[in-house]
Formats: sequence, structure tokens, C-alpha cells
Amino acid sequence: MRSGSEDLVFRALVLIHIPVACLVTAVSGQSDSSSSVVVAGYNVSAPAGSRVVLQCVSGRMVWTRDRVRDRQRVVHWDLYRARPDYAMERVVDMFSAGDQRIYNSYNLGRVGITSTAFRDGNFSLVIKDVTMNDRGLYSCNLHHLYCHLYETIRVQLNVTKSRRKEQRFWDGQKAVYVVLLGSTVVLPCINRRNVWTDWSDEEEDQQVVHWDRQSPGVRHDRADRLVDLYASGEQRSYGPLFLQRKMNISNQAFSEGDFSLTISDLQPTDEGMYSCHLHHHYCGLHERREFQVAVELPVIQTTQPAKALPSEDKDATKAESPRVINVILPDQKHHFLLPLGYVLTSFLLLAFIILIIILITRRHRVKEFYPQASMRSSRSHSSADEFEMDVTEVNMCSEEERRLDYKNNLLKERVHMNAQPKVIDLDKEMQKFSK
Repeated sequence: MRSGSEDLVFRALVLIHIPVACLVTAVSGQSDSSSSVVVAGYNVSAPAGSRVVLQCVSGRMVWTRDRVRDRQRVVHWDLYRARPDYAMERVVDMFSAGDQRIYNSYNLGRVGITSTAFRDGNFSLVIKDVTMNDRGLYSCNLHHLYCHLYETIRVQLNVTKSRRKEQRFWDGQKAVYVVLLGSTVVLPCINRRNVWTDWSDEEEDQQVVHWDRQSPGVRHDRADRLVDLYASGEQRSYGPLFLQRKMNISNQAFSEGDFSLTISDLQPTDEGMYSCHLHHHYCGLHERREFQVAVELPVIQTTQPAKALPSEDKDATKAESPRVINVILPDQKHHFLLPLGYVLTSFLLLAFIILIIILITRRHRVKEFYPQASMRSSRSHSSADEFEMDVTEVNMCSEEERRLDYKNNLLKERVHMNAQPKVIDLDKEMQKFSK
């Protein structure tokens, strides 16, 4: 009796478990598809019978895990000093499974990060015995090289000598810490997301790519699953066998990051909305790319009859028929007037330039000739003036000499005659002489 009752209970549990598992699977599938974000949409059209490739490429889904997986995550603290040289310097860094490195020997034993940072998500920087040289803008940088994640937290550290001025506040962009000189301060940097604190050994099971097809008039949640592909190498195809053969993904998809779907022998029944879902649960990646596929009429290629080859016995001396080339001229009446106008304008411009050159040369020649004539005329005028002046001077001198000779002769005659002198008016005598 007990074995019979246990068997009935076992069967009842199995019957209850099957629909519950199916319901959970359906709900999880819908949640995955609904939680993904549409990052791109494309319209693809191709003729029937052709081959179509729906490109779905993502570098964040490339499987890059290797033996040095500990170097996939790293945290480093940097300090920016506003004075005196405005320089940035590295304070400390640490990998997920390595020791931290202090870059300044002065900070050894005084500055550091907790060794359990990548387990508890606390990457805060501890500074002991704070000095004035510790002032500046600190930045906590988290890098996940595998998931392509980069996060930064900034903290401003100021140092004071007065205990009353100690405070902590948010200025709208960063946290500001004003601490007492010689005290110990902890600059916060906390991130407890699983991507920073956990590295799953079954990570390949958390990466999956699947293609869905939504026929015209069908809702998104009723889409048909075409293929599933896991980073572990497992691939699952759905639907009839002929559909599985004509739609496939490359086996090297996760190593190349190319998850494109190839559809061969495209038919009108293949129309619809195709969606590529990329899920990386470890890195928190959930993306979807949609392709609206339309099938056009097949391209009809007309076959031309083969041309007969020329016969060997053809008369070589026979001239070939001339080939006629049809030239279509424009109907505009003034089409030929435009070039003629350009030619006439060019000739007129050339004639005008030649005329200007001739005038300039003639003017230069006149200038070269007339300066000599003017010099000659000036010379002739000056010589004539000089000659006239010489003649008048000679005439005046000869007349004075005559007057003097006449006076002397009169005086001599009076002396020789021994007569009494008479008053002689020389002026009158001279007037008579002149007459």
C-alpha cells in the first residue's frame, strides 16, 4: 500500500512540475525579450530566390576570457593637483587578484585600498596622517576590460588646521571633504554590482544570442524562435528541417562577435520582422536589433540570341558597311550664337588692348623728342638776347666817347687862341653837336 501511495504522489508531483516548468520557461523567455533594448532597426528588401544576410554584430559579446582573467578588472586612484603645475598623478591601483601598487614611496604604509575590495565592492581610499600636500581632486576609476565598462567617482579633498571647519558636503558634481591636518580620512568609492564583485565559473552559460521571427499580423510576444546560440558552443535550431537549413549562424560567432543570420533562397513566405537578441547576464547587456524583411519580385534576366561568328570564307576585300552615329542636337535657335558672341567679345578685347599699347608707345616717343627742341629754342633765345645787349652797350659807349672828344677839342681851341674866356654853355653846345 505504501509503495502504491508513494507512486501516486510521485506521479502527481511530476504532473504538477511539468506545467509549472513550462510556465516558468515561457515567462522567462518573455521577460528576456521584453527587457532587451532596441538599439537599431533596419528595412531590408531583396528579390525572391536571393540570399540575404541580416547583420547583427557586437564587440561586447566577444568571448575574451583567458588565463589572465584576473586582469579583466582593475581599480586605480588618481590625484589632480591644481597647484603649482596642474598635474595628474597615479596614487594606487589594484587588479582583481593581484597586489596593489603604490606609485610614490612617500605614501607607502600611509595610503591604500582594502585587500577585499573586489569581494565586498568597497574600493575606498584610506589616507593616514593627512598633510597639506594631500590636497586635490581624487578620482576612483573602475575598469572592466571584458565587459567594456568604465565608471568614475570624484572626491575633492581639502585640509584645514581648525577643527571647526571640518565638514563633508556635495557641491552638485562631486563630494567635498574638509578634514583636519594630521587626521585619517576615507575617500568613498563603493560599487557592489556583481560585475565587480563576482566572477562566475559558468560565465559561458550567461551569454546567449537568439533570433526570433514575427510574421505579419503576429504580436511580438507570439514570435517564433529560430535559433539559440550559447558561448559554450551549444546551438539550438527550431522549426521544420527545411527552415533550419536555410537559416543559420556562423559557428565562430562568439569569437568574432558576428551573429548575423543568413537566409538562403528567400521566398515571399519569409517576410516579417526578424529580431536579434543579445544577452550577457554577467555584464548586464540586453540589446535587440530588428529587421523588417520584404520580398520583391524575382529579377527576370532576358537571354539574347547568340551572335553568329564571321565565316572564314568571307571575302576579305569587301568593304564593311559604314557605322552610323546619331547625334542629337539641342532645339534652341540661339545655341550657335553663344559661342560666336564669346569669340567676338574676345577679339574686341584684344583690339582694345593693342590700341592702348600703341598710344602708350607713341606718348613715350613724343616725350623723348620734344625735350631736345625746347633745349635748342632756349639756347637760341638766350644767344639773341645776349647779342642785343652787346650792341646797345657798344652804341652807348661810342656816343659817350664822341661827347668827351668834342669837349676836349673845344678846350684846346680856347687855350691856343689865348683869348679871353667866354662863358660857354656846354650843354647847349652838346645839344648842337647832337643835332
